[in-house]
Amino acid sequence: MNSATVRNLLVRGMLAGLAAGLAALVVAYFLGEPRVDQAIAFEEAHAHEHGGEELVTRTMQSTAGLSTGVLVYGVAFGGIAALAYCFALGRIGRFGPRASALLLAAAGLLCVYVVPFLKYPANPPAVGDPDTLNQRTTLYFLMIVLSVLLAVGTVILGKRLAPRLGNWNATLAAGAFFVLAVGLAYAFLPSFNEAPEGFPATLLWQYRLAALAVQVTLWTSFGLVFGLLAERLLAPRTATEAVGAARPTPVPH
Repeated sequence: MNSATVRNLLVRGMLAGLAAGLAALVVAYFLGEPRVDQAIAFEEAHAHEHGGEELVTRTMQSTAGLSTGVLVYGVAFGGIAALAYCFALGRIGRFGPRASALLLAAAGLLCVYVVPFLKYPANPPAVGDPDTLNQRTTLYFLMIVLSVLLAVGTVILGKRLAPRLGNWNATLAAGAFFVLAVGLAYAFLPSFNEAPEGFPATLLWQYRLAALAVQVTLWTSFGLVFGLLAERLLAPRTATEAVGAARPTPVPH
């Protein structure tokens, strides 16, 4: 893959990330923000001391702040994912550009978000001890790194086992290795249960499900949009043939 193709894929990845960010923004605004407001209301109702005047209003945080954060994240995320796609294309099997993009998005969602999320789920305001914030943040990023490294190791293991066990058995064996290794990481890394007394459990899980929905929307939208853009770049003949096949064949007179 030459530098021009990599550059074109990078631009398309950033555009796909922007589109995915827009979709995730809608989910975050309608599913996540109401839960954030409820958590803030709980925090304010149980706070012993009230701080001074807030520098940024809650309305600004939930509109312009949220939009800026999600869209900038989407563009950056799309660029990084496009570079990962350039490296993975052709190395993960004989898949076309669109299928490779969807597989990359599914693997990224699992390794970068779902696996760390199951150990260290997202917390709304009022949940979490400020004294453990740095420790929790460090462990969360450590879980991301471990998950990605284990996923890479799983792919390598599956490829090495395939000649001896066959593709199906090698995939099962490599998958079992990934699950076992992640389970050991869950068991040995510390856990945190810092929800304050009286905090509604329903609200906590609704917030976490909303956070998960945002990420699922982001990765799925990226995979679909980027797969289409990558296919038009890498396999334009296929796309042209598909359009031509849809047109009726003229009947000679």
